[in-house]
Amino acid sequence: MSESKEQILRTAFNLFARKSFKEVTMKEIVDESGLSKGAVYHYFVSKEQLFIEVINSFFFEKMVVDYSKINHSSLREFYNDYVDYIKKLFTGSMKYFSNSDSRTSLNYITIMFDALKLFPDFQNKIIKMQHDELEAWTEMIKKARDMGEFSSPMTDDQIARMFIYSNDGIALHLMLEGKFEEAFPEMLNLWDNFYKEIKN
Repeated sequence: MSESKEQILRTAFNLFARKSFKEVTMKEIVDESGLSKGAVYHYFVSKEQLFIEVINSFFFEKMVVDYSKINHSSLREFYNDYVDYIKKLFTGSMKYFSNSDSRTSLNYITIMFDALKLFPDFQNKIIKMQHDELEAWTEMIKKARDMGEFSSPMTDDQIARMFIYSNDGIALHLMLEGKFEEAFPEMLNLWDNFYKEIKN
């Protein structure tokens, strides 16, 4: 990807996060990017096209978890490695997109809701990501149970959902408080205690 295109995407991301899809204009994107109108329109002929590219870049390229790269030797190693992995993903994405705007990690949620309203295919992609996530966690939990790592009356699916839903809840809660950087130690602390419970 060219440096100019990256600059346009970063600018657009921050504008969409600070405002909303409806409020942002192509003129603002041109002005804040520091590029010429011709340069911006060379890559993106409309605000809709640019918005879709921002969504694809952030949600479906930079934030997708590759579960094959996470340690599968035990459930404990898996969830610890998962936390490290998503921390690196999110930190890298924020550095890529953010123009020193501390609100970006909070307001990126508004972009997701705009995408859900404007582009029906976005919901299908999110559902697919959630399905893959549940499948990966359930497989790891089944493997850990089969290895005798833990014993619990909860099903593999229920345990997987406890990990996933607590992750989602912690992230959203702290993001709304503008404290997303606290999500990772908080998540790990909660998961460590849940892990102790299912091992007993």
